[in-house]
Amino acid sequence: MASTRRIKSLLKWFYPGMRVKRWLLLTPLGLFFVVVGVVLMTNMQVVDYLNTGASVVFTRTGFDLTQPNVYIPVSGAAIGVGLILIFISFRQVIGSIASVISPDNKDRLADVIYQRRYLAQGHRIVVIGGGTGLSTMLRGLKEYSSNIVAIVTVSDDGGSSGALRTQVGMLPPGDIRNCLVALADAEPLLSELFQYRFETEDSCFTGHSFGNLLIGAMTDITGDFERAVKETSKVLAIRGSVLPSTLQNISLRADMRDGSVIYGESEIVGCGKGIERISLVPEDVRPLEESLEAIRLANAIVIGPGSVYTSVIPNLLVRGISDAIAASKAVKVYVCNVMTQPGETDEFLASDHVKAVARHAGRRIFDYVLVNREVPSLRLLEKYQAQGAHLVSPDVDVIREMGYKPITGNFISQTDVVRHDSQKLAQAILRLVSEKSFFP
Repeated sequence: MASTRRIKSLLKWFYPGMRVKRWLLLTPLGLFFVVVGVVLMTNMQVVDYLNTGASVVFTRTGFDLTQPNVYIPVSGAAIGVGLILIFISFRQVIGSIASVISPDNKDRLADVIYQRRYLAQGHRIVVIGGGTGLSTMLRGLKEYSSNIVAIVTVSDDGGSSGALRTQVGMLPPGDIRNCLVALADAEPLLSELFQYRFETEDSCFTGHSFGNLLIGAMTDITGDFERAVKETSKVLAIRGSVLPSTLQNISLRADMRDGSVIYGESEIVGCGKGIERISLVPEDVRPLEESLEAIRLANAIVIGPGSVYTSVIPNLLVRGISDAIAASKAVKVYVCNVMTQPGETDEFLASDHVKAVARHAGRRIFDYVLVNREVPSLRLLEKYQAQGAHLVSPDVDVIREMGYKPITGNFISQTDVVRHDSQKLAQAILRLVSEKSFFP
């Protein structure tokens, strides 16, 4: 039965309207010319009708195909014509198929295939964090590997994510959506659609992004947030995968420096009292087994960049995540933020970021610290200072004394905001991973 179905499927190539039959027929014609050329080239006397044909040609044209000065160029021409016909046949068949499967890429199909094969051989990279910083880095890394796993926090309780969390009871999709779009291989318009935010006044959609609503709808259809993220990944054709750090409903608790306790991410950042310690509610939260497996198999584990207390550390507090990172033989890098964040890391130096992450992890989970040395323009610095944010000072000597290896460089992109340059960041990480691969 299975063989019958396969035969029927093969016969469909010859159905009317498939636009491949004419090109498929070129292949045997090309093979015929190649065979003729090889026979003439080697002066093989194995095919009588070729000898007869040579006699007819000699009688009518005077060309003696049995003479070396004649049969060598003629046979070469025959082989050339045959190979050209075969090439045209294959190219047209592939082009006809590509025009249906991927019309936008039909003219650069070889580039697409090469790129995907190349990326599939890239390093296995696990990135851990959340927020804008993580999605920025992913945009750079996806140009070098499709073996990327992003483990993203799900503790957000503000904006569109917070509203969906309260109204629908789903996990907050905002950071996950940003990472999906960053890894997307889809058309720019589709990525733009996912990031589109409804601004119409007096609407139930006001403040929501289309991507968040789609993930919410997918969760309702599938009944499972993890599956909803995977199905959305297929829509965007992402390079890699995005995983929530946990599938349990969690919130953040912060013990502040003045001794008070604040609950909820937006409340913690907004209170301005200075954070002493962050913990999860509930504390004993299970990770996805897929995340632990990705960490175990990784060539590189990158922690950050992102809000230290509300994007990076919450992932490390999920049971088993820090242990898995510590046990991994991968190259482990912490990417320090370039600017402080009001209400969260006020007056932090680079070493303060490292101390906060290491203290909450409870063990050594990285060996390298990537620190920016570039100073933004005065205009940008003044803009950030007006918002209470300052450039993170790269006190690399202190980091070195703590037992870590600082990797310094100019890693920022200066546009209207100060953030990491995705390409510079990716290149620095991949360079470190390659060096450790050759010189472990």
